[in-house]
Amino acid sequence: MNATEVISSPSRNIKTAATDANHFILTFENNRLASELFGQFDQHLKLLEQRLHIEAHARGNSVAITGELLATNQARRALDFLYARLQSGGSVEASDVEGAIRMAVAADDQLTLPTLERKARLSMAQISTRKKTIAARTPTQDAYMRALERAELVFGVGPAGTGKTYLAVAHAAQLLERGVVDKIILSRPAVEAGERLGFLPGDMKDKVDPYLRPLYDALYDMIPGDKVERAITAGVIEIAPLAFMRGRTLANAAIILDEAQNTTSMQMKMFLTRLGENGRMIITGDPSQVDLPRGVTSGLVEALQVLKGVEGVSVVRFKDTDVVRHPLVGRIVQAYDAKYKVQDESEQADH
Repeated sequence: MNATEVISSPSRNIKTAATDANHFILTFENNRLASELFGQFDQHLKLLEQRLHIEAHARGNSVAITGELLATNQARRALDFLYARLQSGGSVEASDVEGAIRMAVAADDQLTLPTLERKARLSMAQISTRKKTIAARTPTQDAYMRALERAELVFGVGPAGTGKTYLAVAHAAQLLERGVVDKIILSRPAVEAGERLGFLPGDMKDKVDPYLRPLYDALYDMIPGDKVERAITAGVIEIAPLAFMRGRTLANAAIILDEAQNTTSMQMKMFLTRLGENGRMIITGDPSQVDLPRGVTSGLVEALQVLKGVEGVSVVRFKDTDVVRHPLVGRIVQAYDAKYKVQDESEQADH
């Protein structure tokens, strides 16, 4: 079967010459962007080959793709999305390629009915700040980012490495830049020290910083460092342990509570009732990683039960398949989940 397909738009012109059902050539107009798309030493194309079990051979600004029909179409959609990202001024790293592949595969997995048509292009939720643009890398991240846009209170729960906290901070930074909120408040329970920080050296900032460092790291990724420092000094960005939230009403603010599985029931209720007018609240945590003393109920676990079905509350649950750190992290999470599942089944059998 011989055919030639031309996909045109005001932003790009990609020519596809098909020689059979499982082989085609993509030609990109901009040589420089094509080089960035393929990656140094074609490392991005090698990722496509590994993940989709295809062959991808670059020559100049063209790439020949060979493989199963479904996989080659997924590769085309991923490359199309990434090229458009480059055209809009963004960058493409290996993690972006991984994300585009995940989304292309997921889009096909969700089409279980024969009447549904496959989308020609990927559509991913994005968060944009002056410093960085982030695109969803898994379907759950996509759902999470869309929930952050529409809901006043969002719970992002699941294992480490899924981007829950990072995306929450990115969204808060975006709201601040847009002028939707006047300030960002980031909080964590300092449960390891029982929130009794007096024995640590230094002033209060020195005492709590070790617990809040992941929030700082995400902030500096979204906002230039000098602006972060000025905003913290001016009180526009506030980073404080959970105990400091008591008695406050937080209006016109984006408020994030991280590691919420380590809150008690009373702490969680206290935090939830801080939400003021034009406030946005994001609560993240992993119910399987509770560090509270034995017998103490996790405020996060309880809140997910109590607030189920409450209007204005959105809950997004991440799974081990959503881990976007090193691939080994996902396998580690799966191994531990399997171990705990066996233990739970054994305990139930004993009873």
